[in-house]
Amino acid sequence: MKLHDLVPNPGSKKNRKRVGRGSSAGQGKTAGRGTKGEGARAGSGGRLYRQGGNLPFYRRLPFMRGEGFRSINRVEYNEVNLDQLSAAFQDKAEVTPEALSESHLLRDPRKPVVILGRGEIKIALKVRAHRVSATAKSRIEAAGGSVELIA
Repeated sequence: MKLHDLVPNPGSKKNRKRVGRGSSAGQGKTAGRGTKGEGARAGSGGRLYRQGGNLPFYRRLPFMRGEGFRSINRVEYNEVNLDQLSAAFQDKAEVTPEALSESHLLRDPRKPVVILGRGEIKIALKVRAHRVSATAKSRIEAAGGSVELIA
């Protein structure tokens, strides 16, 4: 077999149909696009997910629009764990939102503080926070510290 013997399979190559080149060609005038309407226009079809005037599917579903349902009364807390407290504070220290902010343990100092129970604590701390989990409270008190909630 030589290079000049190579030919494509019969029927695999077809000439492109040249539309809109006169009535005798069979695809003249409207060129197979029908009469009027969106499909007859150049550049038609619109954006991805366009549904021709209907409200698009992704806008009909509430959970796909952004964050879904978010309560306007929800409170976001700065979360601080016990292992972070034991690493940042000395024995008998007072842990307040201001002290936590100074030790760079808060993401946003404007938000309230919640103390969570991850990790162990061996030192006695006087903790003043907006919220304390039950596990954290029991571990702080077992280490000889105290817990006070602030409004």
